Amino acid sequence: MSELIISTIEKIEPLDEVAMERARVRQNSLTKPPGSLGRLEELSIRLAGIQGKSPPGIKEKAVMVMAGDHGVVAEKIGNWPQEVTAQMVANFLRGGAGINVIARHVGARVIVVDMGVASDLGQDANLVSQKVGRGTKNIAVGPAMTMEQAVQAVETGIELVTGEADRGLDIVGTGDMGIGNTTASSAICAVMTGKPVPEVTGRGTGLTDEQLQHKITVIGRALSVNQPEPAQPVAVLAKVGGFEIGGLVGVMLGAAARRIPVIIDGFISGAAALIATALSPRLKDYLIAAHRSAEPGHRISLEHLKLEPLLSLNMRLGEGTGSALGIFLAETAVRILTDMATFGEAGVSEGDR
Repeated sequence: MSELIISTIEKIEPLDEVAMERARVRQNSLTKPPGSLGRLEELSIRLAGIQGKSPPGIKEKAVMVMAGDHGVVAEKIGNWPQEVTAQMVANFLRGGAGINVIARHVGARVIVVDMGVASDLGQDANLVSQKVGRGTKNIAVGPAMTMEQAVQAVETGIELVTGEADRGLDIVGTGDMGIGNTTASSAICAVMTGKPVPEVTGRGTGLTDEQLQHKITVIGRALSVNQPEPAQPVAVLAKVGGFEIGGLVGVMLGAAARRIPVIIDGFISGAAALIATALSPRLKDYLIAAHRSAEPGHRISLEHLKLEPLLSLNMRLGEGTGSALGIFLAETAVRILTDMATFGEAGVSEGDR
C-alpha cells in the first residue's frame, strides 16, 4: 500500500458516542412514541456518530459515479457490447440517465469519473478524467491490472472525495458504470466472503440459464488462474477487480477519514465495500447500505458486512440510483431529528411512555 492509503486509514476514527447519545436523547423527547419512526430514528443517531456532532447536518450531497471497462467481456459473459459504457457516460453527462433524474429530485450533485473506460470520451466540463488504463485485462486469463494500477485507482478515489469535501460535502453516495462489472464483483465477493461462485453470481442484465452457467465458469477460471487471497485485499482488486471498483474503495476510505457518511449503492459498491472494510474494519461504521439489489451476490456481501439495507426494491441498475434514494432517507432522518418538535416545545403531555 501507499503512504496516502495508509495515512487515510489511520484517520478513520470510531463513531462519536457523545454525539450519538445527544441525538438519542432528543429522539426520545420528540412528539411521538419512542421508536415509532423505526429505522429513521436509528439512522439519525448513526449519522450524528459519523459526523461527530448532534444534530448532524445534511446540506451538501453528492453521488460519485465511477466508470470503467472490463476485459473479461471478451469471454462473452453478457448481452451488452463494451461500447455501452462510453455511451452511458455520455448520457450521464447530458443529464439523461436514471441517476441524473433521481439526483436532481434529491438535490445531489453527480460527479462522473472516467476511471478506465476503454474508449476516448473526449472533453467535457462535467467529466472528471482519471483514466488508470483503457479498461482492465481479461481476468479469465490473468490479472485485471497491476498492483501499481490498483493502488492508483484507490488513491484516485481518496483524492477525489477529499477534493469534494473541501468544496463542502455532508454525505456521499457511490455509483458505477461498466459493462462486465458484475462478473468482477462476483469474483471479489466469492473471494472475500468465501462463498461458492454459483451462489454469488447473478444474471446481471438478464442472462439465460446457459449464459449464467457460462458466466459462472468464467469466474471460476479467473479465480483458478489468479489465486486471489482475502487477506490481501489490494491484490484481490488487482487480480479480479476493476478500475471503477478501486475508485469506489478510495471514496469510501477518504470519506470516512473526513467523517462523511457513505451511502453505498448495489452489487458493485458492495464489492468495493468488501475490499475497503478489509483494509479498514473501522470503515464499516461509516457505511450505510441504501438497498438490497436483485443480484444474489449483493445480499451475500451485505450479510458479510453486517449491513441492513434501508430499501429493498429489486433495483439492479447501478449508476448510484439506490444510493441517491438512500441520501434522501438520510436527509429525512436528520430533518426529523432537527425539525420535529419535542413534547416540551409543543406543550404536549408525554403521558406514561
